[in-house]
Amino acid sequence: MQVREIMSKNVRLTSPADTIEQAAKLMNQVDCGCLPVGENDRLVGIITDRDITLRAVAKGKAPKQCKVREVMSKGIKYVFEDDPAEAAAESMSKLRLRRLPVLNREKRLVGIVALGDLATRQDGPLASHALHGVSETNAMRHQQQAS
Repeated sequence: MQVREIMSKNVRLTSPADTIEQAAKLMNQVDCGCLPVGENDRLVGIITDRDITLRAVAKGKAPKQCKVREVMSKGIKYVFEDDPAEAAAESMSKLRLRRLPVLNREKRLVGIVALGDLATRQDGPLASHALHGVSETNAMRHQQQAS
């Protein structure tokens, strides 16, 4: 099975010049926890609800003034739509990410694949493998914080 068969195709973009308030409203409108960030017809980052919470709100940044570019994650990791679903699971596990943008071979955004997509549209072992890699990081982070 290829990534295109399990990915979410209704993907909305935000701009690095948008405020985090605008991004949060769009996340709420489309019921998602992350948005790809696009500029000049290229993917330049990704912003998650966690980015907004920890990199902006927790640091006292005003949602109406703080720009997406200030808190987004750069250095995009992605998979291609014609990659096997196993490749997406492996990337999620190694990179410790719950979601990956999906690009076509012209490097244009065509979707997002998430752990939930692997779990509901693919077999359990793939989702389990990806979740194991993501969870290892979370467990290590909690141990370090407890020390």
